[in-house]
Amino acid sequence: MKKFISYQLFIEVNEFLTLTIGKLGKFDFPAGKYVYTGSAKANLETRIARHLSKDKKLKWHIDYLLSAPGVSVTHVIRSIENECACNQKTAGHCLVAKFGASDCRAHCISHLKYQA
Repeated sequence: MKKFISYQLFIEVNEFLTLTIGKLGKFDFPAGKYVYTGSAKANLETRIARHLSKDKKLKWHIDYLLSAPGVSVTHVIRSIENECACNQKTAGHCLVAKFGASDCRAHCISHLKYQA
């Protein structure tokens, strides 16, 4: 049986937003579709469920975006590939450097991509 080690959240932002993303700072998020790529060394399903919950403490960069009004996850894909490999294969533009990738060793600019 294959073990999933990473996931991608497909996100819809309904209207233009300006958000403060933790210590990264304040950024603009145009309305449209985004893909966030993440991983969990253990309990992948628990991590995904946490992201889908609206009732949580803001801890990771993605929490700030997902907690904003008018933002929803449309679907989730799980993968057996590591998060950087998935992220690098995903089309889109990096609007926020280091978003979800502050500890990335594969030189990803961001683990959040804007797809318009």
